[in-house]
Amino acid sequence: MTEVPQDLAGWRTKLAALAAGAAGNDGAHDANHLDRVWRNAQALLPHHPEADKLVVLAACYLHDLVNLPKNHPERAQASRRSAQLARHQLGWMGFPADKLDAVAHAIEAHSFSAAIPAESIEARIVQDADRLDALGAVGLARMFYIAGMMGSSLAHPDDPLAERRAADDKSYSLDHIAVKLATLPGKMQTEGGRKLGLERLAYLESFRAAFAAEWLGKPTGEA
Repeated sequence: MTEVPQDLAGWRTKLAALAAGAAGNDGAHDANHLDRVWRNAQALLPHHPEADKLVVLAACYLHDLVNLPKNHPERAQASRRSAQLARHQLGWMGFPADKLDAVAHAIEAHSFSAAIPAESIEARIVQDADRLDALGAVGLARMFYIAGMMGSSLAHPDDPLAERRAADDKSYSLDHIAVKLATLPGKMQTEGGRKLGLERLAYLESFRAAFAAEWLGKPTGEA
């Protein structure tokens, strides 16, 4: 591969500007989300010195160039479209051509709904970094924001913890913690991602129990 000075700060500025130009009005997938994903990736990168930081940086900032709503019928195609658009845009920006395939793969594989295996360390880091933003306090806020956009209720009126019914996160936002978010740490591709994921999931589970107790008018911890 061609040796290219990896001016990460300079490329970050360019990539953030490119992503901002493509951003819509989805507050859960805005410029702040991209910054957080890159920060998550930076927390994982020291454990993987073999990873190409420039590839990770580009994929972190361009993974949502095409962002379709969660309930869009073509949602599973969004990451592939983002990868195609990123490849085109990076080409005219003078991005190292020999890194384009790696960036495209990392973008394609980041998506939960696309279910594309992450085959490179860069793709694994980006996937984990993006999923970490769905956990913890920020992930909780994003969960309710997205649920509001989709018209979901906060929780089931009588059984918020889905103890006597099948969980349904399309109808009830709180169900999303058990249906999807609780599964993310076990699907992390890096050891650092799993550790951080478990820490952030513990916060979500604590919130879920407290929410259910208040929702049902019980003392906290007695849901």
